[in-house]
Amino acid sequence: MLTRLTIRDIVLIEALTVEFAPGLCVLTGETGAGKSILLDALGLTLGDRADAGLVRAGVAQGSASASFEVPPGHAARALLRDSGLDDQDELIIRRVVKADGGSRAFVNDQPVSAALLRDLGGLLVEVHGQHDERGLLNPRGHRTLLDRFARLDTAEVARLHRDWALATQALVDAEAALAADARDREWLDHAVDELTRLKPLPGEETALADARQAMLKGERLAGDLALVTEHLSDTAHGGLPALRQAARRLERLATEAPDLAAALQALDAAIDAGTRAEDMVQAVVRTLTYDPATLEATEARLFDLRGMARKHKVAVDDLAALADQLAARRAALTEGEAGLAALARARDAARMAFEAAAAALSQARQAAAGALDRAVMAELAPLKLEAARFATVVETLPPAQWGAEGADRVEFTIATNPGASAGPLIKVASGGELSRFILALKVALAAEGAATTLIFDEIDRGVGGAVAAAIGERLARLGQSAQVLVVTHSPQVAARGNAQWRITKTTEAESVRTSVAALDAVARREEIARMLSGDAVTPEARAQAERLLEGVL
Repeated sequence: MLTRLTIRDIVLIEALTVEFAPGLCVLTGETGAGKSILLDALGLTLGDRADAGLVRAGVAQGSASASFEVPPGHAARALLRDSGLDDQDELIIRRVVKADGGSRAFVNDQPVSAALLRDLGGLLVEVHGQHDERGLLNPRGHRTLLDRFARLDTAEVARLHRDWALATQALVDAEAALAADARDREWLDHAVDELTRLKPLPGEETALADARQAMLKGERLAGDLALVTEHLSDTAHGGLPALRQAARRLERLATEAPDLAAALQALDAAIDAGTRAEDMVQAVVRTLTYDPATLEATEARLFDLRGMARKHKVAVDDLAALADQLAARRAALTEGEAGLAALARARDAARMAFEAAAAALSQARQAAAGALDRAVMAELAPLKLEAARFATVVETLPPAQWGAEGADRVEFTIATNPGASAGPLIKVASGGELSRFILALKVALAAEGAATTLIFDEIDRGVGGAVAAAIGERLARLGQSAQVLVVTHSPQVAARGNAQWRITKTTEAESVRTSVAALDAVARREEIARMLSGDAVTPEARAQAERLLEGVL
């Protein structure tokens, strides 16, 4: 519900704040007083195009802010959360327009885009008037309005349509993949055969590289250790065999020369140490796994793996997965027709499920259309449109236009004269008739609207007497379930209001100002009397105004 509208330096308004009430709120005043300025300022906060002409002459910028009470669970709260904005009970929207045409927008003091304001405004406020080409007059929204009127849940139809779309896309993708594989069949066969012969394994490159490095190290050490072994075993140059031979001779000599025993002992120790060293060297030689044939085979395997990886532009470790993938593609190509047939059956089953649900939804819409037509027709006679005929058209769309909302096109049509063909609301009705059709339709749909504030801009123009009274009665009825703001010149409508404001324009020196005043009971009677009689308010007009107000109360 709109609770407050604050305007600064917009057209003729220097500074103005209006506190609004629940129910039917009536705005009255003489023609040209500036009622449209209030609606333009409110529209500015709801995302209407910013126009430099709105800025009051002589100032750098103008602004308008609107405060709303937003009930829990309202769609506007979800939009705020989705947009990363604060979700509060009070929503304050502010728009600043500069004299050069630039503008800025804020929601709860956080900067936002004008596009977000439009989305937010559409959830908070509905504006209806003779020239309104959105909302009820836009056929694109008629299907949603009918579904809300009948409380039809389209979620299952939307799910089945999504399943059908996914099944259709899966078949299309499979057909495209099959066609591509068929074009590449020769290459696919060659690649699979190559990879099958190669038999790459995950992690094989690392294992082969480590083995190759170990064998190259063994090759290098084996040569050096062979020289060491040769030196230890070389008799001619004093190797261990020569030491052992010397020890045997010294042992014979030590029996004759006891002083040689210490020398023999030292020589035996040297022989023992050399023998241990020889054993250690041989042990290392035995651990070296160098084999020329094995090294050559390892290097050849690495070369083949890395060459295949470069050919297919993948890592060596991915060759095994690639082999499985290409083999699966070849198998799918072989079994392609059977696979396509299964996908086609799944698509057809999904379509049949959607068609069944869409047909049931269409039947429900047809029944709801009849109920809506009767509800609207019941409102037309009191509005002096008893000769008119309202009809909700529900037509089946061609399959190419089916969607998540079903298979129907819905449009509200009217015929204003007996025997005349029905046509779109905006094309058939005159201005006065159109406003009354909008009101009748809105009354019928009142409980289903998302917006908590409805605005009717001079919807009673061109009518009076009983018709104006009927319009006032229906606006008051709407005011029981939503806040309704109506700009009116009709005393019968004004008398129905729960609260009333008078808009006046005054000239001071060389300046013109528009002001808004909330009216108490006495001032309301005087204003309605003015609406009845004009500038010169007569006692008869006051008495009639009193009767209008008493009749409402």
